[in-house]
Amino acid sequence: MTLVARPRLLLVEDDRATTEYLRQGLEESGIDVVSVANGNDGSQYALSQPWDVIILDRMLPGLDGLTVLMRLRAHAITTPVLFLTTMDGVPSRVAGLRHGADDYMIKPFALRELVARVQVLLRRSSSFQHATVMNVADVELNLLTLAVTRNGEKILLQPQELKLLEYFMRNAGTVLSRKMLLKDVWHMDFPVRTNLVETHVCRLREKLGQDGQSLIRTVRGSGYVMGA
Repeated sequence: MTLVARPRLLLVEDDRATTEYLRQGLEESGIDVVSVANGNDGSQYALSQPWDVIILDRMLPGLDGLTVLMRLRAHAITTPVLFLTTMDGVPSRVAGLRHGADDYMIKPFALRELVARVQVLLRRSSSFQHATVMNVADVELNLLTLAVTRNGEKILLQPQELKLLEYFMRNAGTVLSRKMLLKDVWHMDFPVRTNLVETHVCRLREKLGQDGQSLIRTVRGSGYVMGA
């Protein structure tokens, strides 16, 4: 079976049922989804990581969706943004589009139409078309073939280990908490007692080689960080 890179979508939506409905439909269509439930987190995630598409609600706890969008465009972030909202008046649509939204859909919505619109936006996303290889130190991850090498030597990883490595590499230099890893890699956004993170980090370090622990370092009391 040939594996290809999956686009990454940030979903900023405060309704849990809508979030899960969208996640299921989008991931079945080959799109990885990371979700946050308020505008403050949405702004932070959108500014700190590369995304292929962003779906924004207009009415959110904390920062509203229009403010989040304006912050992104003010920072020259050109990621395609689709507004998904109950605000269906013409002035609301015009405001969203004028401030940099690429598309605007009204709730309730047809999932098939939303997926189709996201796929159109993906075709416009230069980051997904061109950013195919990631490097941190001497580790390389090819996002098209999902091949991992270190110093030119191939490393075989399981699918979840690949997702974990990609997340570390996309956030190289940033301390990632256990809670962030559970939410963004395993999609667990609720308190849970498990050594899932610790076990996978340990296995990933072992496969990266003898100095894997220095490549992915433990930050006491905070989490893990890859690279400088």
